[in-house]
Amino acid sequence: MAKYIFVTGGVISSLGKGIASASIGKILESRGLKVTIMKCDPYLNVDPGTMNPFQHGEVYVTEDGAETDLDLGHYERFIHAKLTKFNNITTGQVYNTVINRERRGDYLGKTIQVIPHITDEIKNRIKKVGQVSAADIVIVEVGGTVGDIESLPYLEAARQFRLDMGYDNVLYIHLTLVPYIKAADELKTKPSQHSVGTLREIGIQPDILICRTEKPLSDAIKEKISLFCNVRKEAVIECKDAQTIYQIPLDFKFQILDEIILGHFHLICKFSQLEDWEKNVVNKVLSPKERITIALVGKYMSLQDAYKSIYESLIHAGIANDTKVEIRKIDSEELQKQDVKKALDGVSGILVPGGFGYRGIEGKISAIKFARENNIPFLGLCLGMQCAVIEFSRNVCGLKDANSTEFKPNNKNPVIGLLEEQQKVKNLGGTMRLGAYPCRLLKGTLASKLYRKSLIEERHRHRYEFNNKYRGLLEKKGMVFCGIYPKGNLVEIIELKKHPFFVAVQFHPEFKSKPDQAHPLFRGFIKAALDKSKVKVEYK
Repeated sequence: MAKYIFVTGGVISSLGKGIASASIGKILESRGLKVTIMKCDPYLNVDPGTMNPFQHGEVYVTEDGAETDLDLGHYERFIHAKLTKFNNITTGQVYNTVINRERRGDYLGKTIQVIPHITDEIKNRIKKVGQVSAADIVIVEVGGTVGDIESLPYLEAARQFRLDMGYDNVLYIHLTLVPYIKAADELKTKPSQHSVGTLREIGIQPDILICRTEKPLSDAIKEKISLFCNVRKEAVIECKDAQTIYQIPLDFKFQILDEIILGHFHLICKFSQLEDWEKNVVNKVLSPKERITIALVGKYMSLQDAYKSIYESLIHAGIANDTKVEIRKIDSEELQKQDVKKALDGVSGILVPGGFGYRGIEGKISAIKFARENNIPFLGLCLGMQCAVIEFSRNVCGLKDANSTEFKPNNKNPVIGLLEEQQKVKNLGGTMRLGAYPCRLLKGTLASKLYRKSLIEERHRHRYEFNNKYRGLLEKKGMVFCGIYPKGNLVEIIELKKHPFFVAVQFHPEFKSKPDQAHPLFRGFIKAALDKSKVKVEYK
């Protein structure tokens, strides 16, 4: 039977429960255990698919096509488990299921209540993850902050879980804040005491406290937290701000967090194997040999989490090339009003990510034109590929009005358009082309050399596709359609002849990159950018 770890957070939001959960998963996996992680989100949306990136951040997509919270990206980057739609539940999903059952009469006339019906549904979904994954350890991150009304059903379900499964099979970890007051030159434990007090009022006594802090916790501070929060001193874990998130598993390991968890579960496991992680990931992030600058030209630049997986994938590619990747964030809407040459001066590569809507599109297109004309390594993702097709059609093929029907429905040259089945879609949530699809690569192309395979699978999240009516014209002008979805004959990857690195893809490779296994496209992109940085050129 699986063992369950519930991770909750207190005091303030954005403490890093997702990173903490992923790091715990990493150190337990290194002990030979099979680990999976799930996220319980307290919002009423069924999934984040229709939520604005400025509000929610990135929507992470699993292999089976679920649109999920971005924390699942952290989980997959740290551990080896492939997550599914079962690994992310929302209050919207839970209530939707319970209400539909009530409408069908499944409850035989009973009054439907939060307890037991909503909490039972939450517990059933958590148990299902354990069954489907066949994991030894299921880590359950509860979204929100203790004290929020939205999180109460999940916390009540977590409280009941120990009653259902037994004391030795359930562990509670609480992530809290120990703020440093500069004027007093002191760390303050009172917020953590109040947070744990609120959790205990709900009926949960944490077994382990992870304390976010700017300064090291002294023994006296740990003893105070232990006394007032009723947690063993050795189970008060310091989580100091780190130079890289990939350092966190090592910090937890140093404080024997894995031993404390295994002791609670009465598990005897092999010794940890994190030496490769430290040598090949952490040390290369902290001490790179080279340094380059990549321009990321996007629409949601004011929120760091909107492109979280892309930023991490660039770091991974930097690790693979022993290079520090500095990211110059460029708002594509602002770029439309600026001198493109000045804005992009000094960058060694240009990346254009995905997105929706017309805002900022012309800025993306101008950045792509600059990359194409000046032989600057370029990587386009999803909408980035569509913009690359539009730019090439306009400026190389002479189709001055070329566009996407997303931006101009009655356009005379719709080089990008909806598939027939997408034209009939009315509901926006969960109706895009989602999840993993196969892609066959053309031999001898850059893409095939990077992947070293003839058939790959990548994750998608989009509605619009390349219009095959224009394939012949663009091919004549030098565009190579090097990746095709065989079943639908859909263009998945394009590249340009006589360019050091100009690759754009319809899918999202950032969802499959890991710190110790950089995605081939990102690794190749950074390698090309590194080569470019060593050559001085005059821009057109």
